[in-house]
Amino acid sequence: MIPWLLLPFRDSIPGISVFRYITFRAGMAAATAMLLSLAFGPWLIRTLTRLKMGQYIREEGLESHKVKAGTPTMGGILILSSIFVSTLLWCELQSIGIWVALISLIGFGAVGAFDDMKKLLKKQNLGLRTWQKMGLLTVITLLVAFLVLHFHLRGTETSQLSVPFFKNFKPDVGIFLVPWIWLAMVGTSNGVNLSDGLDGLAIGGVLVVSFTFAILAYVAGNVKIATYLNVPHVLGGAELTVFMGAMAGASLGFLWYNAHPAEVFMGDTGSLGLGGALGTVAIMIKQELLLVIAGGLFVLEAVSVILQVGSYKLRGGKRIFRMAPFHHHMELGGLKETKVVIRLWITAIVCSILALSSLKLR
Repeated sequence: MIPWLLLPFRDSIPGISVFRYITFRAGMAAATAMLLSLAFGPWLIRTLTRLKMGQYIREEGLESHKVKAGTPTMGGILILSSIFVSTLLWCELQSIGIWVALISLIGFGAVGAFDDMKKLLKKQNLGLRTWQKMGLLTVITLLVAFLVLHFHLRGTETSQLSVPFFKNFKPDVGIFLVPWIWLAMVGTSNGVNLSDGLDGLAIGGVLVVSFTFAILAYVAGNVKIATYLNVPHVLGGAELTVFMGAMAGASLGFLWYNAHPAEVFMGDTGSLGLGGALGTVAIMIKQELLLVIAGGLFVLEAVSVILQVGSYKLRGGKRIFRMAPFHHHMELGGLKETKVVIRLWITAIVCSILALSSLKLR
């Protein structure tokens, strides 16, 4: 919005033309979202505390986490609001892709908020039933899939996938594209959700991945760079760089209050909203498989739960990990929470570096 309000003055005011550049607007979106998070964080924490919207800790959880009971939750409202406002201020609002990303962000976040509210009303760590949550997420995913396909937001050869590290291998999922979109969006949202068990862990991972996908979106939207690196060019994809910049900035601002000891938790409101938006952007720039690498932290957490549940059911109650998700396994191994978080942040950074390296290794 701001760039297009100022552009009529580009001939009379020196420097106004810089507002047209995506890199500049992405930086400004990140700064705006971070400042909004920092500015309104204390107010939100006070409000959530006054409304007694405190976190309930599950009975089977770690004993060391019981002290976190009562910490304000639903802080994802701050993250999503900061992203939304910053995106409206700095993005080209005629971009359909931006609106689809925002629909995913707010839609998945709304499901998470509903889940959080159910937990608060029940006064226990049990919100929506699994089938209820998955049903609501599926409805939003189908809407996003329809918009992506209707407006050709994946560019040409819509159902083809881009495979990291392979130059000419482009499998076509054909009629399975919609289930593929569902898997990317719902899988990513649940991966982020499962990672949200330690102070700063999930939001730190989102910060790293969103910065990585800001770069990938810029590459996908620039025909010269995309051609040189042999990655799919998506018309309008570069505008998503601004959206991802806003996500990175909002995550950094929220981390200020979510770092150990956390003053506020994002709740499902934040984790589902952020995960859904990441999956949506990956879908639109045709880098879903690269999200598996860049989001290695979230994949690790999700796979640990799947393996644990499978082992328990198929092997007569035997477990693979001390406790799932994986971050609890590390804690029970004797590591302090802060060390677990930092080591998993390092894992997220390494995964993102590996993902970016694949751009040249094709």
